[in-house]
Amino acid sequence: MSLRVALAGNPNTGKTSLFNRLTGSQARVGNYAGVTVELAEGDIQLGEGVGKVTVVDVPGTYSLTARSREEQVAIDCLLGLSGVARPELVVCCVDATNLSRNLYFVLQAQELGLNLLVALTMGDEAGMDAVSAEALSALIECPVVSVIARTGEGVPQLRLAMASALQAAPPAPRFRFAPSSLLAERIARVREALPNDWPNSDALALWALMSVGEGDELSIPASLRAAVRREVPSDEDGKLLDDECVCARYAWIDAHLLTQAPANERRVLTERLDAVLIHPVWGFLSFLGIQLLVFQSLFSWSDPAIALVEVCFGALGNQVSALLGDNLFSQLMVEGVIAGAGSVVVFLPQILLLFFFIGLMEDSGYMARVAYLMDRIMKSMGLHGRAFVPMMSGFACAVPAILATRTMERQRDRLLTMMVVPLMTCSARLPVYTLIISAMFAPSARVLGLPVQGGLMVAMYVFSVLMALIAAWVLSKTILRASSSALILELPPYRVPRLIDIGRMMWQRTRSFLREAGTVILACSVAIWFLLTFPRLDEQQLAGLDAEQRAGKELAESYGGQLGHAIEPAIAPLGFDWKIGVGIIGAFAAREVFVATMGVVYSAGEDQDEESETLRDKLRTESKADGTPAYTPLVGLSLLVFFALACQCMSTLAVVKRETQGYRWPLFLFAYMTGLAWLMSFGLYQGGLLLGFG
Repeated sequence: MSLRVALAGNPNTGKTSLFNRLTGSQARVGNYAGVTVELAEGDIQLGEGVGKVTVVDVPGTYSLTARSREEQVAIDCLLGLSGVARPELVVCCVDATNLSRNLYFVLQAQELGLNLLVALTMGDEAGMDAVSAEALSALIECPVVSVIARTGEGVPQLRLAMASALQAAPPAPRFRFAPSSLLAERIARVREALPNDWPNSDALALWALMSVGEGDELSIPASLRAAVRREVPSDEDGKLLDDECVCARYAWIDAHLLTQAPANERRVLTERLDAVLIHPVWGFLSFLGIQLLVFQSLFSWSDPAIALVEVCFGALGNQVSALLGDNLFSQLMVEGVIAGAGSVVVFLPQILLLFFFIGLMEDSGYMARVAYLMDRIMKSMGLHGRAFVPMMSGFACAVPAILATRTMERQRDRLLTMMVVPLMTCSARLPVYTLIISAMFAPSARVLGLPVQGGLMVAMYVFSVLMALIAAWVLSKTILRASSSALILELPPYRVPRLIDIGRMMWQRTRSFLREAGTVILACSVAIWFLLTFPRLDEQQLAGLDAEQRAGKELAESYGGQLGHAIEPAIAPLGFDWKIGVGIIGAFAAREVFVATMGVVYSAGEDQDEESETLRDKLRTESKADGTPAYTPLVGLSLLVFFALACQCMSTLAVVKRETQGYRWPLFLFAYMTGLAWLMSFGLYQGGLLLGFG
């Protein structure tokens, strides 16, 4: 087995960037705390005497006192607990611009007897007056290497230092905690209660005393938990214990840390920008303006690429049809596979643009400011302020956003955030929104001088945030009632985004999207084609009908048509017909399957050539039996609201089940979101009809 090296330290110190530099991996990088929520591993070669080494990117944590599941993962990885292999070396990333806070983590790591090597990061931001690696090494009596992870400077020297540290004995701790006599007695008694497979040390017993009392959510053995509670019988005793340990460490840091980087030009620029961007009024207006620019760009910048994709898939369908002839297999390939996949891939340019803008906000440091802006609103709605980071991640996908709730300390806060994150407008909704808005609202339409299409897209994102906050308020006052807790969030300095990191993130998410399009969506498209094609009607049943009538009758009599007609009474009050019903059923596998489903529905029974209309044009021209338009702007708004609120995603339910270890919460999530979607769409559509907007 290869040796293991853990990259650890505070959040936002460049750990993941350094991990990517060392391993050539593609772990996600972001300029705000809490990006890494699971362990990432990569192998490197460190030359003779060492050979292959496995590098592990550990979730960022401000201390080694486990108060959340994320910190528990870090503790397990560093100490070799809960069945995790203990690393032979810990490379601790220390931010040169904030040595005091970062050295607290280093002191704890030394106390626990870890073989430690310090990577001094952010030296370019600290400026010329930053502490040198040599001075810091002398202070903490531990090897220190200066590294600029974003550029790779110092990485070769770090690799050499890693090889040397792996072949040397761990240095003795520079700081030795001298507990009071009462605390020393408690440490001795808790040490006796440590599990047999844990290292028997005073430092680990002290860690247990400070960690176990934080709640029942951490994976602590019951015998150790009972021993700690015997030694710390009250909250007051626990607070005194914390005060003694924390104050002693910071007193040592304050006494020995003589050099700290002063404010530099980047910090001054950050303060000036923050005067506007986190202002209670101008900050919100700036955020809305940025969002309007982003989503209008999704339409105007992506149109040429969308047209190119449509042309390519249309030409591919024509070629396949000409090659295979007019038969059932040809229809399967053209109308099921090609039309289904093409109807989703056509929105890839817009999804890439969305990921690009999200990457810019993350890497520049603006995303953390948005979380800060929303904290006051979120606390009033019963949510922890830190929940907005997972909620913002939900704009990309609910699955990693739900995983990101592990960074929150309390189980109640995690549950509440999980219940509202799926309401955020994820990228899977973007193809649906784009199709509906493009088909039912004219590109030239304007309201108060603003473009309707871009404005509607912004409105849907704002609507999703508002509904998530309202849902959180209701849930926090009912089934998830609890007192609110304070937000502790680091606002990193603004940085120029690195396009290579943004490009890597875009590639990762695009690859994931295409993998889904190539599996779940493709399978659903073929299944839907089957439902819309069979049973086949004979010529006697189609006698006397023209081509358009034949296609309509075949579609209505198909299995999919029968299923759509079966649920039509439930969705007709929302303005939806049975064809939309088929799309809603297919979209449960993945929301974007709705677009593929409608593509199959409106391609069934029609000849496809270079003159065929696009799906958007077909929706615009679709009419009811009485000749009135089937898809009006009011129907479009009702459908937008339904997809904004309905839980049309099996993957989201699956990850909630995994995180909550049961079916109760995913079933509740599906029930309340689907019920809310129906009620809101019903109210909007019926209210619009009463006001004469039908």
